Amino acid sequence: QVQLVESGGGLVQPGGSLRLSCTTSGNIFSIYKRGWYRQAPGNQRGLVATITNGGSTNYADSVKGRFTISRDNAKNTVYLQMNSLAPEDTAVYYCYARTIVGGTYDYWGQGTQVTVSS
Repeated sequence: QVQLVESGGGLVQPGGSLRLSCTTSGNIFSIYKRGWYRQAPGNQRGLVATITNGGSTNYADSVKGRFTISRDNAKNTVYLQMNSLAPEDTAVYYCYARTIVGGTYDYWGQGTQVTVSS
């Protein structure tokens, strides 16, 4: 089992920045990949960014050049630095982790609201 706790959401004006954090606990050594997804009202949950244990990253086209995913292994934390935020970035952001020991399992945080509005 893996537990994920997000923080850092909030209200920001267009063009502003936020940094989300996700701290993991539990069977962290089984984690292969972690990252962020988001879901806006009326939309399906979709990829924002992921990072593997090897450091490979993947970004949604809509956030490339604006968002950066990173990790601090000593703190068991993954970050999402979001710059040049726009109203269409408004969504609930979910932390995500995938484990691959004994099968493939996906874990989700409780979500944190990000609202971009003037």
